[in-house]
Amino acid sequence: MEENFTRQKVDTLNITVYAEQESKPTAALLNKQSFAQEKDNRRLNFKAKDISTVNNPKPSDLAIVIAPEENKAANELATKLLNNQNLRLRIVTGYDNVYEKVSEIAKELEKALELGLEITDFMQIYRRGISMDKVQHQLSIFTNGIAKINLDRPAVIGDGITLLQKEEAQSLAEFFDTKKDNYKLKKFVPASGAATRMFKFLHDFMSGYDPAKETINSYVNRVKDNSLPVFLLGLERFPFYKEIAAEAEKHISCPDMENENLREDARHYSFIKTMMSEEHFDYANKPKGILPFHMYNECRATPVYEHLREAVAYANSKGETHVHFTISEAHLNGFLDAINDARKKVETDSGVKIHFNFTYQHKETDTLAVGLDNRPFREEKTKLLFRPGGHGALIENLNRLDADVVFIKNIDNVRHTKMETIATYKKALGGILVKLQEKIFKYLEDIDNGTITEAQLDEIINFAEQELLLDISPDFDKFTLENKYLYVKEQLNRPIRVCGMVKNEGEPGGGPFWVKGKRGRLSLQIVESSQIDMDNKIQGHIFSQSTHFNPVDLVCGVKDYKGNKFDLRQYVDDNTGFIVQKNRMGKEVKSYELPGLWNGAMAGWVTVFVEVPLKTFNPVKTVNDLLKPAHQKPV
Repeated sequence: MEENFTRQKVDTLNITVYAEQESKPTAALLNKQSFAQEKDNRRLNFKAKDISTVNNPKPSDLAIVIAPEENKAANELATKLLNNQNLRLRIVTGYDNVYEKVSEIAKELEKALELGLEITDFMQIYRRGISMDKVQHQLSIFTNGIAKINLDRPAVIGDGITLLQKEEAQSLAEFFDTKKDNYKLKKFVPASGAATRMFKFLHDFMSGYDPAKETINSYVNRVKDNSLPVFLLGLERFPFYKEIAAEAEKHISCPDMENENLREDARHYSFIKTMMSEEHFDYANKPKGILPFHMYNECRATPVYEHLREAVAYANSKGETHVHFTISEAHLNGFLDAINDARKKVETDSGVKIHFNFTYQHKETDTLAVGLDNRPFREEKTKLLFRPGGHGALIENLNRLDADVVFIKNIDNVRHTKMETIATYKKALGGILVKLQEKIFKYLEDIDNGTITEAQLDEIINFAEQELLLDISPDFDKFTLENKYLYVKEQLNRPIRVCGMVKNEGEPGGGPFWVKGKRGRLSLQIVESSQIDMDNKIQGHIFSQSTHFNPVDLVCGVKDYKGNKFDLRQYVDDNTGFIVQKNRMGKEVKSYELPGLWNGAMAGWVTVFVEVPLKTFNPVKTVNDLLKPAHQKPV
């Protein structure tokens, strides 16, 4: 008896390739590939046309126009496709091998379809430069969650952290000065953050205070927040006071000018409103880096100005210094103005030539957002939602720098005084880095040259354990000699970071710990509280015993012993990111933040922790921090 089989209809996706020439042979080759074969009742069918022969393109599910950017006919064709509402990709690279380029695109499309995504989804992802493997990885993270860090113990002085005495720091700084001209130095400043949180309590005040119904004092008593009284008491000590006050005086509204208390409230309210309003100073929506932090006589200094001063103090070689800021593209003009205002004065005062540049957070580091059901979240039904990948995305920016030694410090960690101390300890960290690199590079070169004896190999292992604090495999002695060499090279041939740590005085944030990896190996890592399972009493206790805090004060060696740049992406622990929940247009969405720049993004680096003085750490998290001695001119 003959069985009847009902064959499901095959969904054919027609893809038309428009290239400069020899299109038909290319289409024939593409249709023979595995991605063009039927799979899950779906197949890709390729057609191809020479651009010069097409006047009225026929509709297809996806059009790929591949030709150089300057090809006028290709650009006109792409416009016609757009006008016809035909989905299309305009490709301006890889046109010298159309088959290879389209194959690459087709393989990515195939992965997208296997994930249940639509062609429109694929195009959004592809145009951002995000691989489908990354999308698949992110979706699996939402489904499976992120494993918490397994703390073994806190890093403390004598067990993970080196104590640096003042005399030793001075000696190391002098050593660095003798070596710095051999290196291309660069100062790397993450500076994209807006000042929103810095002025949060003032934003709350503007939202919750009605001058017609209550006094400022009654508002303070009602909300029980002392931040506002501190701000108002110190008002005239802020570097921006005179400029804002002059404008605010024009807008004071007070029904009873004879009442001194009401008059004072009206003046304060007008000042805050003028400082916060978009039509005037709009401070909360500007980046921290371009706000006035300090006063030098009549000169108002921004964090940008202070970072330029720091750069010439410790990151200059051969009479030049190079500073790199990562910023938001929307704030480029503000940063250019701030740098141009500061550079000439700093160059004149120091005699050091300042070079600077900017990068933005790359779109390919954005991550896909999902709903609470872990399915991709869409706006307007078809548009996928992407969110910035957090400061861990900046590993891409760091990876593209042309430098030998990179100094990293956050934009808001500057101070009015103690530049000599800051420079000494920063150069001391640089001196430690250079000394370690010289030793590591010599060992690796000797291994390559075959001049290492077994006795010298023991010396290298001792160095790795005692100075680099690497956890060497307990099976090392069982390895063959050849495998011992390979193992040592793998352990030592990595980017290096020397991290300044300050004593913990209750600041929120991460700190230095010994972390146990999946295979039980220990490593030194900077860990945030959000990475810890605080419900686990043992882990919570270990975290609470931390003696030091991470001030983001790093000096990094990013080239190997042959002078080649490391691919820093190879040393990221992808399993140490964060899942965060946000509200988007009234709906809850989840997004994935990449492993933090100095957390999981540097997990595979050789890591050295050194205690630095607390006076080198002076962040401005709220505007009231500017009233602290570190940000005020000494009396």
